[in-house]
Amino acid sequence: MRTKIPIDIIELESSNYHLILPTQFEGSETAYWVIDTGASKSVFDKNQAEFIWSEEEGTEELHAANMSEEPLKTSLGIIKPLFFGKLKVGNMKVALMDMDHINELYQKVSDYKICGLLGSDFLLKYNAVIDYKRRVLKLSE
Repeated sequence: MRTKIPIDIIELESSNYHLILPTQFEGSETAYWVIDTGASKSVFDKNQAEFIWSEEEGTEELHAANMSEEPLKTSLGIIKPLFFGKLKVGNMKVALMDMDHINELYQKVSDYKICGLLGSDFLLKYNAVIDYKRRVLKLSE
């Protein structure tokens, strides 16, 4: 099955564009992700605990480019099932971290509350294709 999801392209700063993807948790309002092709792992905001299914004990270190030279301490978790267009994704493993600083940045230029960053782990698994001209993300199982 192939699904197309409309994306928004927002300019945070001059010539600094970010791709925003709307999704839907089961029985909930729309949640917004930043498509981050440079991230190796998807990240979810640990402050949105109502959407976290389980959290593993311990921490994992993630290196975040342009944030600092020190790795970020995160925990691992599984988020509740959600829909990317018509594609239902369950048992999605993510790194959990506080994303308040990211949301503060987005609140300056948009009304989006970002729940996470979709990294290459997700994009590869679902054969993601970004169509900038049509402003859609194409996913397939």
